[in-house]
Amino acid sequence: MAKFRKEGGKETPAISTASLPDIVFMLLFFFMVSTTMREVLVMVDNGMPEAKEISKLEKKSLVSNIFIGKPKDQYVATYGSEPRIQLNDKLANVSEISSFVAAEQETRKEEERNMITNNLKVDQFTKMGIVTDVKQELRKANSLRVSYATRKKVK
Repeated sequence: MAKFRKEGGKETPAISTASLPDIVFMLLFFFMVSTTMREVLVMVDNGMPEAKEISKLEKKSLVSNIFIGKPKDQYVATYGSEPRIQLNDKLANVSEISSFVAAEQETRKEEERNMITNNLKVDQFTKMGIVTDVKQELRKANSLRVSYATRKKVK
């Protein structure tokens, strides 16, 4: 009968790492393509109303978003439960809108400053009083291009 015995000098072969950089770059490319960067942390409820006739904004780089709604649950203790205005990453008052518009215009090129659209993202349960105040303040700041963000109505 034959005996099976281990030979002590044999080792397992090394794993080839030649394809490892290809795999790493494929994963990197996948995550770069599939990840979206959120510019602003939304601090207010933003359940937008539905609409039938909508159109997309053409140049997203020329859009300045103003969020209006009740503060989210984690901010109710600090800011209360009344609807608030959010400009970029902070909750603000109506009086701060003109300085926000001026700051947004300063970040744009000279020829694009008059083409900035203020996109109002208003919660569907917000009363129109605060929206009217925002629109009046935008008029005072001579920022007359205003649009309302909505969701497309599902049939």
